[in-house]
Amino acid sequence: MGNVISIVNQKGGVGKTITAINLATALAAIDKKTLIIDADPQGNATTSFAIEKNSYKDNLYSVLVTDSKAEDAILNTGIEGLDILISHIDLAAAEMDLVNLKNFRYRLKEKIRDIREKYDYIIIDCPPSLGLLTINALSASTSVLIPLQCEFFALEGLGHLMETIKMIKANLNKDLQISGVILTMYDKRNNLTEMVEEDVRGCLGDLVYTTVVPRNVRISEASSHGKPALVYDMYCAGGLKRIWRWQKNSCIETI
Repeated sequence: MGNVISIVNQKGGVGKTITAINLATALAAIDKKTLIIDADPQGNATTSFAIEKNSYKDNLYSVLVTDSKAEDAILNTGIEGLDILISHIDLAAAEMDLVNLKNFRYRLKEKIRDIREKYDYIIIDCPPSLGLLTINALSASTSVLIPLQCEFFALEGLGHLMETIKMIKANLNKDLQISGVILTMYDKRNNLTEMVEEDVRGCLGDLVYTTVVPRNVRISEASSHGKPALVYDMYCAGGLKRIWRWQKNSCIETI
């Protein structure tokens, strides 16, 4: 059964999607069959692979709230060994529709049960909230990866997120583990970055990955070209060498 990793932070703009698509690409590059589940109604992970969401009938919304099967909404990203279960704007209404369904907190877990054996890793790109979509993702996951932007406001919600994960583990998914916290948009020229890093490492210790993802325009550009950064410019700061080292030496060992 594949490892299911949720990329979670209730704050938007911290690098969840970029972390998800590039980690998944790096895993595929080392011959790990990988699936991305785009659980964000904005569908940025889907768009990042130049997939036109409105061109397909089946998506995560139809999978969660109808009888559609997960495999019906899975497409190849164009990268060997990397598939995606696509999102759609309709997913924004899923939380209202899910509450009327049986086992609504475990809906995603039930839907992906039959496909887990096909993948080494399943990466879930969660929305910037701690609503039912994120709860479904955490209930279905074996571990959680938390991208944390190196800014003051990003710290404010970290404690709340940790408490939410603790409650999910106690009540819905006893096997859930925190893989770690990855610092994103790291700018070593900025004193605030160093202060945030010091606070986070002081609080969470070894739970924070040694490798950080620097602020880099090439990483931001990549999605607008419909490519992961590892494909768009593998040698940019935060590109292949850095993420390879992270996923090979840190992330894989943890999860």
